[in-house]
Amino acid sequence: MSKPVVAIPADIREIEGNVWQATPNQYVRAAVKGANVTVFLVPALETDNDFDGILDRVDGLLVSGSRTNVHPSLYGREATDAEGPYDPARDATSLPLIRRALERGIPLLAICRGIQELNVVLGGTLANEIQEQPGMWDHRKPDTPVLDVAYGIRQTVTVKEGSCLATVLGAGDVQVNSLHRQAISEIAPRLAVEAIAEDGTIEAVSVIGAKAFAVGVQWHPEYWVGSDQPSNNLFAAFGEAVRDYAAAKQGVARPAEADVLAFGSAKSA
Repeated sequence: MSKPVVAIPADIREIEGNVWQATPNQYVRAAVKGANVTVFLVPALETDNDFDGILDRVDGLLVSGSRTNVHPSLYGREATDAEGPYDPARDATSLPLIRRALERGIPLLAICRGIQELNVVLGGTLANEIQEQPGMWDHRKPDTPVLDVAYGIRQTVTVKEGSCLATVLGAGDVQVNSLHRQAISEIAPRLAVEAIAEDGTIEAVSVIGAKAFAVGVQWHPEYWVGSDQPSNNLFAAFGEAVRDYAAAKQGVARPAEADVLAFGSAKSA
């Protein structure tokens, strides 16, 4: 059987006056190397994307981080310049893809902006500039051009005992590289908290009653795939879920041991 295909929604970028469809290479590399899949980039379009047509052709959805934020109007708040930059084409692409992937039982891994989009899709809200709130830690990306330093593993999150994520990372403290100024505020009713930071920030969620793997993390496991074991484990689990979905779609039985990492979020119900 050929490698399964995972879709990654693109962002809009302006480079030297041209508009580009772009995705950071670290997500593509992590999917290819860490999940052992083929990657398909979905163009960010405000209209005209055929979401079911796209999902018919793929076996998983990886929703990446981005320097842009979800537009506040999508979760009932007034937009300000301070909460930007925004990317309406990304919103119009990734949010419907997340919704339809969940409805169809297509495995989903949502990272950084992705976990925020997942929360908004399911009815939650976001908080901006969380480092300015009393008692909150500064989760923002360090101001350095050295990416290994900027994405350095420097923060502790606690994975909840008995959670879906605990089957992959183990329960208790895990060291991660969480880089963000926005975070989940009101959590969506269908999301279960999987991990929290020391200041109480929600750092990972799963979809309650999901038909397949459906997990969001606020940190960046994609950056250290290949050298960090928790990052490797998360992408490996996603890859196994994607292969299970692809095999079921083609009517091919997979070995029982392949189910070890292919958890779904129904356990959180």
